[in-house]
Amino acid sequence: MSLAAGREATLLAFDYGEKRIGVAVGNSLTRSARPLVIVQNRSREYRFEAVGKLIAEWKPDALVVGLPMHPDGTPHEMTQLAKRFGNQLNGRFNLPVTWIDERYSSVEAKAEIRAGNGRADMLDAEAASIILQQYLDGLSDDHEFH
Repeated sequence: MSLAAGREATLLAFDYGEKRIGVAVGNSLTRSARPLVIVQNRSREYRFEAVGKLIAEWKPDALVVGLPMHPDGTPHEMTQLAKRFGNQLNGRFNLPVTWIDERYSSVEAKAEIRAGNGRADMLDAEAASIILQQYLDGLSDDHEFH
């Protein structure tokens, strides 16, 4: 799906983990992201049923998935799992997926929570929000979603 330049788009972002998946929602026009929910990563069926409900509710134009990397930029043991998750999202829901380097997003999320700007039980969703905000901050004014 291609959007006309400057058109408002809703985005969902995911911080993929083996136990939990943080989810955030954002808007390309306001360039703002916020934590949404944490999906328990119990099984493939459970995971995609929960994500499917979120997609039906929020009707995103595109998805963003955090890509874990080591501080030096080399792949992390979770890198391939996050890539596979993003590819599965694209295949199941036919939405464009962008991967964003998520180095330090969890550290930043913990700092936000310690500063009183978030809830400890929403750590993974806060990390997804940071990933999405990083993506939104990098958008050009004439970006099109494909």
